[in-house]
Amino acid sequence: MKKLSLPTFLVLGIGTWIALSSCLYVIDETEQVIITEFGKAVGKPINSDPKVNEAGLHFKKPFVQTVNRIEKRVMEWDGPATEMPTRDKLYITVDNFARWRIADPKRYFESLRDTRTALSRLDDAIGGATRSVIAKHDLIEVIRSDKNRKAALPDDLIETGIPSNLPTIRFGRQSLDQEILKAAKSKATLWGIELIDVRFKRINYKAGVIDKIYDRMRTERQQIAAKYISEGEGEAAKIKGRMEKELLEIQSMAYRQEQEIKGKADAEATQIYAAAYNSSDKAPAFYQFLKTLDTYSKTIDRETTAVMTTDSDLFRLLKKIE
Repeated sequence: MKKLSLPTFLVLGIGTWIALSSCLYVIDETEQVIITEFGKAVGKPINSDPKVNEAGLHFKKPFVQTVNRIEKRVMEWDGPATEMPTRDKLYITVDNFARWRIADPKRYFESLRDTRTALSRLDDAIGGATRSVIAKHDLIEVIRSDKNRKAALPDDLIETGIPSNLPTIRFGRQSLDQEILKAAKSKATLWGIELIDVRFKRINYKAGVIDKIYDRMRTERQQIAAKYISEGEGEAAKIKGRMEKELLEIQSMAYRQEQEIKGKADAEATQIYAAAYNSSDKAPAFYQFLKTLDTYSKTIDRETTAVMTTDSDLFRLLKKIE
């Protein structure tokens, strides 16, 4: 037998390696494979064929068939923050995220081909579902996480007994997550994608919304202040009423004591006058004399001018003294 030369041996070796590499391929544990023949998917997806389901070395037709590797693990979708209105016409910026995986590799490959296209389609599906769900609910439903959780009110608001003006929560943010997931999941299924979960990552208020929230906080604080002012005014009125009542009682008692003292003094004076008046025969004339002089001192001064008849009883002492 003729011995092969080195160049011939190298050519045969390279040809053999090319032939083997074109018909052999390796599947990693983190991926699944679609075999295409002239750009068209043929046969069953590798991950659904029991004979080639496991990772490892596999065969294909050389040169004709192409191996298209598709991610098997759960992947992340992180959409852009988008401004949208709530049902009560308040604009917020919503940023949410999702987890997804390729459930139907053949459908995924035929409709999307690669991950970048899949993420773009998910932007449309999840973003549209988010806008639709947010537009059907009020702001309070978006920011509250659970409809069964009671709002934590400040201690001073609880003590005053003023009811909070927070509306009743019917759904909550968790219910909205599930609603968005349900709406977007049906669209993702058409592309061979299983949408596992959708969650809100961040919700930012616009300037006008923040002003409305501050207005509500100010209203609650004004209610608390009004409650305290009303209670204070009520207590002040009670104290003032008690004070006026006590003052009237004191004045009434003082007036009564004053009248009693005056009455006793007048009675004693009357007794003294009566005793002095009846002490002798000349006492009445002397009493009249003193009273007349007292009248003079009260009615006449240096600037007084009086014109009277000579027989006036008032000025009889100026004419003569009996």
